[in-house]
Amino acid sequence: MLNESKSFLRVSVCLLGSFGLFAVACGKDKSATPTAPTPVTAHLTAPAADSPGTDEQLDNLRPTLTVRNGTSDQQTGTRTYEFQISDSSDFSTASAAFSTFKVVSSKTGVPENPAGKTSYVVDSDLQPTTRFYWRARVVQGTSTSDWSSASTFKTKLVGYNRPGELYDPLIHGETVGDIIGSADFIPGQGIRLNTGTSYVRYLLPVTVSNGEFSMDVMGLHANGPGDKAKVFGMQEGQSDFTTNPYRVDIQYRGVTGVPPNAITWRVLYGSATDLSVRYEPDTTKRFASVVALDPGTTYHWKAIWGSEFHLWVLQGGDGGTPIYDFGLPTPHGAYTPNPHYAYLGAPTGRSGTEAASIAGTIYRNVWLGNHPRPASLGSALYAINTTGMRR
Repeated sequence: MLNESKSFLRVSVCLLGSFGLFAVACGKDKSATPTAPTPVTAHLTAPAADSPGTDEQLDNLRPTLTVRNGTSDQQTGTRTYEFQISDSSDFSTASAAFSTFKVVSSKTGVPENPAGKTSYVVDSDLQPTTRFYWRARVVQGTSTSDWSSASTFKTKLVGYNRPGELYDPLIHGETVGDIIGSADFIPGQGIRLNTGTSYVRYLLPVTVSNGEFSMDVMGLHANGPGDKAKVFGMQEGQSDFTTNPYRVDIQYRGVTGVPPNAITWRVLYGSATDLSVRYEPDTTKRFASVVALDPGTTYHWKAIWGSEFHLWVLQGGDGGTPIYDFGLPTPHGAYTPNPHYAYLGAPTGRSGTEAASIAGTIYRNVWLGNHPRPASLGSALYAINTTGMRR
């Protein structure tokens, strides 16, 4: 009876407490759960590009990018920076880097420098001779600022010759090839072959059995000397060019050519005597390919080879107006020179100087690779104020 009375009393007191008559706790004590403070959102302003200067020409492939710090209305909390670099003004990530160099890069978590400027040193080689776009933004907690206005820089003007890829800008007073005969570097334009026996020779580290050989050329003019005058070419080893079994021979014919001023070509896939592996436009096509070239205009010459051989010539540089566009399938033979040599101009073969280089021709922005030329490679050249150069 005593226990039942105590239970009745406890229940009665709890009921009275529920009506506010008593402040009493019934059952177990429950401690209040502490409430976490609501995070304060930082309001951030974008940083501003400080260096390199707009469109600055750099002498390296791993630049230091510096911004003037953004601001925050919250003094507590770590601030970091994100940097983006791209060869495209829209910072697209679709651009594909080729084997050695980057064309798109991103870096997060760069600590803010409290001195007022924050820097990031690019940690891998960017593509040479390229105009890049870059920007940065600040991050604090869950807050992110707008991107800074995009700025630009140009990477080092440098050539290279690596397995499957050769690039030679030629406007900076040097070449990755060998200069044979008399030639001069013309500032901002390229290398000029001074005589019909001058040429630039490249020994490729490995055979490129299918690929692209392209370049920008100035100085070509109508009614030049010679007959089967050469713009560029390729071959195996250093035997006579005319009889070489892997001769690639790109011509702009001179006054004794048939016909004069014709753009044409001849390609041999393994034999100088087997006509089944000799490919060239027929006579009708050759006579339909007469063009009066202007020495003050840049022409972009591009050849591809493999299962077909095709030549394009674009007036005004890469992206210009096509003035020659012709190719043929190459079903017989294979293009496998070893060692593989390439030329700007061509050596003097048994045909003599009438079928060699073209004096006064200026070359720049040369690419030879086992894949197409990267779209932005050489873009740093186009800001140079050169007659006929693509802008």
